[in-house]
Amino acid sequence: MIGSIIGTGVFALPSALAPYGPIALVAFGVVTLGALALALTFGSLAGRTTASGGPYVYAREAFGEFAGFLNAWSYWITAWAGNAAIVVAWVGYVEVFVNTGHKTWISVLLALTGLWIPAAINLTGVRNIGAFQVVTTVLKFVPLVFMATVGLFFVDPHNFGSFNASGQSALGAISAAGAIALFSYLGLEAASVVAGRVREPGRNVPRATVYGTLVCAVIYILGTLAVFGTVSHAGLGSSTAPFTDAANNIFGGTWAGDVVAVAAIVSGIGALNGWTMLCAEMPYAAARDGLFPTAFARLRGKNGVPVFGIVASTVLASLITVFSYTRFDDVFTKIVLLSVLTAVIPYLFSAAAQLYWLLVHGRESLSPKRLARDTTVAALALAFSYWSIQGSGYQTVYYGLFVVLLGVPVYVWLKRDQSLAAAGTDTTRRAPETT
Repeated sequence: MIGSIIGTGVFALPSALAPYGPIALVAFGVVTLGALALALTFGSLAGRTTASGGPYVYAREAFGEFAGFLNAWSYWITAWAGNAAIVVAWVGYVEVFVNTGHKTWISVLLALTGLWIPAAINLTGVRNIGAFQVVTTVLKFVPLVFMATVGLFFVDPHNFGSFNASGQSALGAISAAGAIALFSYLGLEAASVVAGRVREPGRNVPRATVYGTLVCAVIYILGTLAVFGTVSHAGLGSSTAPFTDAANNIFGGTWAGDVVAVAAIVSGIGALNGWTMLCAEMPYAAARDGLFPTAFARLRGKNGVPVFGIVASTVLASLITVFSYTRFDDVFTKIVLLSVLTAVIPYLFSAAAQLYWLLVHGRESLSPKRLARDTTVAALALAFSYWSIQGSGYQTVYYGLFVVLLGVPVYVWLKRDQSLAAAGTDTTRRAPETT
């Protein structure tokens, strides 16, 4: 699961947070507490429901088919839009070595290559996915742990700049920076999404979710602090590879930064690999239940690969990547905010599903102390989800809500097909009249 959370998001995050100044570290702390509340909530939910699908399954069981569909649809958007954000950050580190002039058309080609290599790996089957994730996770930890430990000894307070450089109020800056910072935790629910493929999911999924989030939190906060303190505020805001710049400032020359860039490139491919699998796994679970187009439920080959889900998601990620490179200056931040918004919707429904279960079944299943604790955690996760939506900004909420609601006609079409099938394709039946 850590391989899906830690990608190039953490390697690009300091530059995205730089416009807010060190107050972004406060936002990171608040987001970490919210992420831990979500992780504990997902752990509890996964302990009761061990089928694949994660947020989709929890929403469907608690609130019905339409809620389940909206969660699957929103999470699917998160997965492929998140891949677009990851690959944009990944390109920033690839361009430490090539296309140092950042020509747009070369950046686009590099991004498309970064998207389709993990797709090809996923198409070969689950065993290859697992082996690849292990290798990339191990490799990416070395520079991250180094920056989160040794890098702290090279922090210069003069590099931090103004505490709140955003020009907003402190609360506004924390909310806005927090929405960006949450992107680094997307994937904390990954183990629950693929629970059906995990050995002893009732025990292992909650552990992987909570402990994985804790490990990532320590690395994120300390690593970001080290980068803020070793790269000047002005330099950080314009950097496309902030961890590389930090390593170069610590050691001098370029060799250390090159090593970090290689690690970021490997990390990004590993994260893209894991998220490409999630792009197919969530719609597969929904399609199997008749709540997503049936093409997503078709498996190919002896390893049972959801080919359509992988290919369709990668095509969409490719399209939004090309569009963003040709339309936006701050490509990474724009895509990050969209993917965070569409991720928070399933998070919110999952927290609500946990609260629903606790209110209905909690007294008969849990001790008073455990009930009070779980209710508090779920309520915090729910409140944090609302706060994250608010911090995404009006424009992001507008576009995000629009793409989420595009799923409504899809749901109508699916229900139509089911109704026709149940009626023996009798299209002459009329809807009941209202009075």
